[in-house]
Amino acid sequence: MLKFFFLFAFVLLCSFRSFAQQRIHWSPDYQLGIQDFASPKTKVGAQSNYINSSAQMDFSFQMSNAEFMFSKNFNTKVNTIFVPEAAVILADSESSMKKLLNFARYEFDLIELYSRKFRKSMYDNKGAFSSISFFEPLYYELQKELAGRHSDAAEETNLGFVEDRLVTLHGEVKRELHELADFCKDCKPPKKKKLANSVD
Repeated sequence: MLKFFFLFAFVLLCSFRSFAQQRIHWSPDYQLGIQDFASPKTKVGAQSNYINSSAQMDFSFQMSNAEFMFSKNFNTKVNTIFVPEAAVILADSESSMKKLLNFARYEFDLIELYSRKFRKSMYDNKGAFSSISFFEPLYYELQKELAGRHSDAAEETNLGFVEDRLVTLHGEVKRELHELADFCKDCKPPKKKKLANSVD
């Protein structure tokens, strides 16, 4: 039987990526540390403060046409990853380094939130006869929303230097992550209950 293989890769907030590099997959049990910013450019004592966390939302799958037709749960196909070798922090002091790191932790959680939104959107919108491209408008709409939310947070917190505001925004993201717990990478969304037509 002839199989059709599909591969889609999406990268957000980072233009550099190598499949050979080590990747950190988002986990509620792992918190990014300075050691994860493994680019040789990372340093304290820079003239200005800069961060590229390398956090990305990645989506890829390969399956036959028949498998795609009857698949609805794509949770395992959407990943939130961090690439240490591409992650850079330039800070003018240890204190600045910590604030930038806290913003990177917020950013990693924010991208996982939008990975969950994407998983849910695909689950809600995928039908048995959906086109292979059904996910594209879903993805791009969420990508636009994510980019705006990230940009607003970067401005409102000055990349983490307005610490109280960052704590508030991060708390909101954590709450939303909890609300979308059924759409973590390894989770199975609850089956929708069919409405039974009954006659009294």
